[in-house]
Amino acid sequence: MAAGFRILPRPRQVDAALVERFRALPVANVSDVMSRLTAGGARLRPMHAPGAVLAGPALTVRTRPGDNLMIHKAIALARPGDVIVVDAGGDLTNALIGELMLAQMVRRRLAGIVVNGAIRDSAAIRAQDFPVFAAGVTHRGPYKDGPGEINVPVALDGMVIAPGDLVLGDDDGLLAVPLEEAEAIHAAASAKHAAEERQMANIAAGTHDASWVDASLRKLGCEGLD
Repeated sequence: MAAGFRILPRPRQVDAALVERFRALPVANVSDVMSRLTAGGARLRPMHAPGAVLAGPALTVRTRPGDNLMIHKAIALARPGDVIVVDAGGDLTNALIGELMLAQMVRRRLAGIVVNGAIRDSAAIRAQDFPVFAAGVTHRGPYKDGPGEINVPVALDGMVIAPGDLVLGDDDGLLAVPLEEAEAIHAAASAKHAAEERQMANIAAGTHDASWVDASLRKLGCEGLD
């Protein structure tokens, strides 16, 4: 089997029940408990209608810039609930997916797609809530010659995603959660989210305590405090 042009099996994936538990959490809360060090890069933005949430196990694709042959194969292999994650090097010269491929993914009940590259038919994509994250838009279409790989680890702006890892996305951006750490991260993110909900209730009631701000400024040696 030739490295760089191969299709591998996906040996493991995040449990569907855990995917649904993560779906209820803001990506920002998950990011906070992962020390704010994991991100797919600010260029990877939601291209779909606002409010849709991306959550599911990664089916990874690595392809050369401008070529979508292996993405077509990944759509055929993907199971309902999967998130196709495409590392195309961030190149924006050619669009790798458009309205026709989107229709196939919707028909196969996939959870969404992430493209570290460009899309086209952007108006059609924006008009629906199927999650599509991408780095840009261009009308120029793709080639279909390969090479590429399916179900290999990929990296999006330094965020490593292994096949079967949990991929999350909302209006704030994209995040990957390693399968082996997903349960612990969910517990921490749930606690963070609950604390923020209590804080919002205190703000609404006028009982929010912001004394920590002055305490921090004093500790840091700020002058001019009352």
